[in-house]
Amino acid sequence: MRRDLDEPQEEVSLNSTPSEVKEEPSSSVLINKGLMDKSSLDLVFAVEQMIKDKQHVEMSHNDLQDRLNHSNGQNDRLNRDLKNLGKVIEEREKNILELERKLADKNLKVDQIMEDFRELQSTMSGQNEELKGVIELERQNYAGLLQKHNEMITDKNKRISELEEKNVRYESELTQMKQKFDTLRQEKTHLLNVVNDFTNRLTSPFASNAGTTEESPID
Repeated sequence: MRRDLDEPQEEVSLNSTPSEVKEEPSSSVLINKGLMDKSSLDLVFAVEQMIKDKQHVEMSHNDLQDRLNHSNGQNDRLNRDLKNLGKVIEEREKNILELERKLADKNLKVDQIMEDFRELQSTMSGQNEELKGVIELERQNYAGLLQKHNEMITDKNKRISELEEKNVRYESELTQMKQKFDTLRQEKTHLLNVVNDFTNRLTSPFASNAGTTEESPID
């Protein structure tokens, strides 16, 4: 134990400064450490360290006492909260039992709905198979109608092309006939003019003689 005391006290002595010596408690200041040997100094330092430890323990004890009082206050408050929480839990348990009862009723209704759904699904499966057959038949009919439609469109386009060709040919023939008609009309007009002119010339002398004959009795 002596050796354990010597080692830390030597370290403290070496690391100590004059300012630190002045800050020692009043009890240590009264002792003239300069007149002490190493063993006495170690003992003094050990006692001072014990005093400091005691003071620290007392401070820790006071702090722990305060914390204990605070904890007791919290404990009392928690106990009150616990009682209130017990009442809340009891009320919640009642609500849970009521909800469980309602849930059981809901489950019965859900089971009935699921049974109805399975029956409906079975019925719908049969109807779906029938509808698939009808749809396949309609699809085949549609494919046939579509083919006929395409053939009709092709035939229609072909006939339209033929009619357009005939129309072009008829328009050309009509143009030629119009030209011939215009030529014939011009020739007819010319012939009519010639005939009229010839007729006028033939009738002019007779008209003059007739006029002379009609005028002579009046004279």
